[in-house]
Amino acid sequence: MRKLEQKEIESFLSQSSGWNLKENKLEKTFTFKDFKEAVEFLNKIQPIADSMNHHPDVCIYYNKVVIQLTTHDVGGITDLDVELAKKIDSIK
Repeated sequence: MRKLEQKEIESFLSQSSGWNLKENKLEKTFTFKDFKEAVEFLNKIQPIADSMNHHPDVCIYYNKVVIQLTTHDVGGITDLDVELAKKIDSIK
């Protein structure tokens, strides 16, 4: 697996909604009605991440879920991160 080049990352960001580049990670904040909905969203991500054997960094703030994606093994963003970001967007 290789680290994506900056132009590849920028291409994904220009085609996505809400994903940003922060500290060499893809990051997006999802907002929900309440804590329960935030946790339910995270519960939908878990089986997808497990099936890919690629797990996001997640932080829940009551009704907000912040997702960060990076591939630690290569020290940056890979196709795996982009693929997981797209799958996460499809369940929102």
